[in-house]
Formats: sequence, structure tokens, C-alpha cells
Amino acid sequence: MRAGRLLSTLLLLQTRGRLTAQQIADELEVSVRTVYRDIEALSASGVPVYADRGPAGGFALLDGYKTSLTGLTTDEAAALFLAGSGATAGDFGLGPTLDAARLKLLASLPAEQRTIAGRIQERVHVDAPGWFRDPEAPPHLDAVAVAVFEQRKIQIWYRKWDGASVERTIAPYGLVLKGTAWYVVAAGNTRTNAYRISRIDAIAPLDEPFERPADFELRRYWLEFSERLESTLYSGGSAVVRLAPRAVRLWFLLGPVAGRALRETSTPDGDGWVRVTVPIESIEHARADFGRFGADLEVLEPPELRDVMRETAAELARLYLAP
Repeated sequence: MRAGRLLSTLLLLQTRGRLTAQQIADELEVSVRTVYRDIEALSASGVPVYADRGPAGGFALLDGYKTSLTGLTTDEAAALFLAGSGATAGDFGLGPTLDAARLKLLASLPAEQRTIAGRIQERVHVDAPGWFRDPEAPPHLDAVAVAVFEQRKIQIWYRKWDGASVERTIAPYGLVLKGTAWYVVAAGNTRTNAYRISRIDAIAPLDEPFERPADFELRRYWLEFSERLESTLYSGGSAVVRLAPRAVRLWFLLGPVAGRALRETSTPDGDGWVRVTVPIESIEHARADFGRFGADLEVLEPPELRDVMRETAAELARLYLAP
């Protein structure tokens, strides 16, 4: 533990130059007293570290000194690849490990490239989840990940979208992070499917290895699965609606499918309203989706959906006109 912290202190001084004891302590989440002890240990081991006193002082390395002790550990390499795949290293408990790996990577770069990389890190921040969405923290993610990497089957008790619970024995091929939700792509008794990990109520690791098909590509499978899911979800036909300008601005609330339908539609009429043909999951789903727009959306077709919206409006009127 201390050896890793000493190396992190050394790499911080190498990549960032002069740092105060408090700055090092904040980076490594240790006390200032621990930093002083680590600096003494580095100096005693022959590292040319010196201290400047005063308001602009701090610890620094002699000009030209550079350590070559920047090899990545297995966990650090895994954390870097997780970050490169868009996954969240913190979900696997690898947040600090990822920070250490980045520091080693910076230290291994020439000075000019290190400056550019540091500038990017300072000025670009990626916050992948959409607005107003809390990231999921599925309790069984670690157990599923272990089964994926060890290629061992697991038994899961899974809650389907309609609330029904089923038991499955699956061979997990890979993990996918979609927005803020984790999925495991796994082979069951009859076919390969994707399971949302937050819906796994219980899991039992099995001492039963499996062979991952040599021709299986996780990215290709997920793209095909996404296309099938989209076509299944929007199998309830389509609806023709009129949107007021305010509804057009808020149309993104219905997701990318509705967004594509709007982009492909005609220009606004004289009052600024836009006519859109959009696929729907079902009459009930459409009632809930379109209801959020209030009087800024009018359903034209199909007749049964227009009737449902009319009944909903009448119920709202009775509710709010009542004493």
C-alpha cells in the first residue's frame, strides 16, 4: 500500500511540478503528516526531491529527473480499458485505480505531449448520463462481472418488465453500459439475450465453466439487439399528431425515435403547428406520452387514440372543475 502511494507521490511531482503538502494530501486522500513522511522516504531512497519554503513554496524534483517506474498493474490496465469503452470504473470499485493508471500514463509521456494531455484533462469533461437520470447501482454487478471474466455460468432470479419473476441459468458473454443502465449479454437454454442487471433479484454462481463462441462479437450483437428491441417496442402502429411550437421544443422528452419522426416531417403551418407521424408502443403508452404535452398536442389519428385522449381530457376537466 505504501509503495504504491510513494510511487503516486513521485509521479505527481514529475507530471505537475511543484506541489504543496496539502495539494499532495488532497490528491492521495491522506493526511499532510503522511505526505511529509513519504517525502522523507523518497529522499532517503535517492529521489532528488527538495522543498521550497514560503507562500509559493512546495515540494519539487530536480530539473531533468524522471522515473521509469511507470508500469501498469493488471487492475490499472483494466481500469483504463473500462474507461475507453465508456464504462464506469467506479461501478467496479476501480475509481482510484483508474486515477493511478492515468497518472502513470501521463508520467510516461514526453513533456510536450504531457502538457497537451494535461490541458485536455483540465478543459474537457464528459458526463455521459442524460439529464435528470440517476445512475443505476445494481447490487449484483460485481458477481456478474466475475462470472463474465471467469467464464462460469450463473443462476439468476430475474424480474421481467411486467413484474413476473423467472429463474434462468445463463452463460454470461459480456457487459454493456447503456446510458446509466448495465446489461449482461448471456446465452440461455435456447437463445442469447440481454438482461438488465438491476432486475436481477438474486444470483448464485455455479461451478460450471462454459466456452465463449469464437465468432461472438459483443458490439455487433448489441447493435442487432437494439434494432430488434426498437422494432418490438414500436409495434403498436403509428399516430398522427399536431404539435404546437412549445411541444416541438419539448419533443426530445419522447426519445430518439420520436425525434427522428419530427426531423422527417413537413414545415410548420401558418400557426406554427407541425404535423408528425410517430410510431407508438400501444394506445395506453401513447396516452401517457402525449398527455404530458397537454393542449400543445392534438391527436388526429388513429380514431381510437383520439377518443382515449378526449376521455382523458374530460376526466381532467371534471377533476379540476370540481369544488
